[in-house]
Amino acid sequence: MLSFDPQTNENHFLPFALTDVLSEYAGVHHQEFLHFWQLPDTMILGMKDTRVPFFDEGIKVLTAAGFQPIIRNSGGLGVINDAGVLNVSWIFPKALAATTDAAYQRMVDLMHEAFPEKEILAKEIPNSYCPGTFDLSIDGKKIAGTAQRRIKEGIAVMMYLSVNGHQQQRGELVKRFYQASLKEQFGTNGYPAVDPASMSTLQDALQQPFSVAEAASRLQEALIRLTKQSISPVAVTDWIAQNKQSALLETRMTSMYQRNQPIKESPNEHSL
Repeated sequence: MLSFDPQTNENHFLPFALTDVLSEYAGVHHQEFLHFWQLPDTMILGMKDTRVPFFDEGIKVLTAAGFQPIIRNSGGLGVINDAGVLNVSWIFPKALAATTDAAYQRMVDLMHEAFPEKEILAKEIPNSYCPGTFDLSIDGKKIAGTAQRRIKEGIAVMMYLSVNGHQQQRGELVKRFYQASLKEQFGTNGYPAVDPASMSTLQDALQQPFSVAEAASRLQEALIRLTKQSISPVAVTDWIAQNKQSALLETRMTSMYQRNQPIKESPNEHSL
């Protein structure tokens, strides 16, 4: 199994394009990947978020707070990324998870193995941002959310993990985005009535200090125990070059640029 080390990506589209490339490769070559990544102050939006009636006003809230909006290529709704949030993509062939739930369960099992200090439940936390059946919570407060993307014979199960930092402020920003973009429709039509108090961080939930690097290390060690495989770290640029994936990566990057046209066309000031 190959592991891509935690990194902060100044090109906001790269982690999403890379996930697609790795997913396709995983299906063809029966390879597993563990990709850790971070984005500087960003709100990652789902496609459903672009259909809010006052999208431009929501974007204005984000940019005024210093957050870059970006539209991802997987399902779900908006989530916050900053220095205290770790993104984890576990990518593997479909043969290892016959159903969507089975694929999500692999990530749940990984979290259980990595952080055994307290019970981590997989259930929807309705008033969190980006609520879903496989929300991960401790003592009733969500610390992580998951999404899934399937490309040909490969699967990517993606998780954002709030490791440390000001989760209340993250929740308040997402709430303000939906209040501005939905107005009187806030909390309706499948958009969450975000309650910042419904969420926490890994650090606060376990009541012990955690850095993003420590959380990534725990997850990597847990994966080795679960899969009984060794993990070889590799640099993204080296892997792309060695496996002749540059053209496919460029294609996927172009798709991300096209997907983000609604943001580029918004009258508010921001750049991608």
